[in-house]
Amino acid sequence: MRIITRSLLLTLIFALLFLGCKTKVEKVMVTEANPKKPNIIFIYMDDLGYGDLSAYGATEISTPNMDALAKGGIQFTNGYATSATCTPSRYGILTGRYPWRNKDARILPGTAPLIIDTAQMTVPKMLQGEGYATGIVGKWHLGLGSGNVNWNERVSPGPNEVGFDYSYIMAATQDRVPTVYIADGLVDGLDPDDPIEVSYHKNFEGEPTGLENPELTTMKWHHGHNNSIVNGIPRIGFMKGGEAAKWSDIDMADHFLAKAQQYVKEQKSAPFFLYYALQQPHVPRTPHPRFAGKTGMGPRGDVILEADWIIGEFMKTLKEEGILENTLIVFSSDNGPVVNDGYYDDSEEKLGNHTPSGILRGGKYSLYDAGTKVPFITYWKGTITPSKSNAMVCQLDLLTSLAALVGSEVKGEDSINLLDEFLGKSNKGREELVLEATTRTAFRKGNWAMIPPYKGAVINKQVKIELGNSEEYQLYNLEKDPGQKENLAKSNLDKLQELVTDYEKIRN
Repeated sequence: MRIITRSLLLTLIFALLFLGCKTKVEKVMVTEANPKKPNIIFIYMDDLGYGDLSAYGATEISTPNMDALAKGGIQFTNGYATSATCTPSRYGILTGRYPWRNKDARILPGTAPLIIDTAQMTVPKMLQGEGYATGIVGKWHLGLGSGNVNWNERVSPGPNEVGFDYSYIMAATQDRVPTVYIADGLVDGLDPDDPIEVSYHKNFEGEPTGLENPELTTMKWHHGHNNSIVNGIPRIGFMKGGEAAKWSDIDMADHFLAKAQQYVKEQKSAPFFLYYALQQPHVPRTPHPRFAGKTGMGPRGDVILEADWIIGEFMKTLKEEGILENTLIVFSSDNGPVVNDGYYDDSEEKLGNHTPSGILRGGKYSLYDAGTKVPFITYWKGTITPSKSNAMVCQLDLLTSLAALVGSEVKGEDSINLLDEFLGKSNKGREELVLEATTRTAFRKGNWAMIPPYKGAVINKQVKIELGNSEEYQLYNLEKDPGQKENLAKSNLDKLQELVTDYEKIRN
């Protein structure tokens, strides 16, 4: 029995040694088969139009750093945001869910509660699950807190509760109060002896406004922007206190750039996701003096030039830190362009021959293509072969596509896996897409666009943009008529019925 026992013991020892060696070999093979996960960065512009980049046809303005992304990556000529306004698009890109499914996903005041459910899957939450550090720098505008926010304490829930380890944001937009930066839920630089009060209903006693005190403003309001004055600029909403924490508008681009660069440097040793949401060219357009007057097109042109420089500096940081070739960059805009959007800033008068919407019809707020078709670029030096793609892609699809890239099984509710398209391996793209503009929706299928009948103004006279409203159905062949000039609804009833049927299936 002793001999048998010893024999069995020796056999077991050799077996264990063999298995141990095999495990090490398998681990090496797994490591070699799965190289380091790439860093992922969204560079998200605000109100940048399809025709605002020279890479997309602009001739009156030069955007060399944005163009470098287009020329070095996949430049999509059929890439869409989900919506023609900012809050819904930001909801869609982070959740992979159509914003029209959420009744609260519309342009929000600065005091709105968070509209992303903390149980909702998001791009940063998915990437956290795959070992990524996650951060946001820049514009948020998806609501904060649960209502009745006390800005003098930690504001929660917010970005940190929906997947971001680090957040450095403005609460809403540059033209809305509170005009302060918020770092991981806390107002940056707040003096506790000078608390902040914010209201979107009535002014605080003794506080000047753009409406009643125009002599205190350095930027004249055109429509809607006539409440509290900060840095000479009248805003939307009323604010009192927090003087030490108020941002400097002309330094905002540089300030966010420094935070984004710092984040990259601190996280470069591990895979990270950065949602870098620039504020340009949204109003108020406040270019740093280095850029003011440089384009001859007024502040709107100047802040696009400033944003292009900012992107160039950010790309230099990625290169200097040695991580450019292991970083996937997605560049896009939240919606189409608008020129006069609340201030007299000469942007309309000095526009000259520049057409922010390019060959497209409409703009911000519109169901026509210029409302939602935006610059859309994927860039990954050494991995993506530069090319142009006419595949229909949407920001919705980034959640599921990036999950496939990093080995996650997460799928967004309305998000499609278009990883091959984003990496330039396929030109197929989406077959159909529902798009939204101020709660109205339209439909794209293949090369066709269908807009249902809607009551209301045909043109938003304040911003001089066609909204897409009509008493009749509209049908356009985008391949032959990208400017949507010829309505084919009456002459192509079969195609119209096909699109209406498919659209109603999704909407219902």
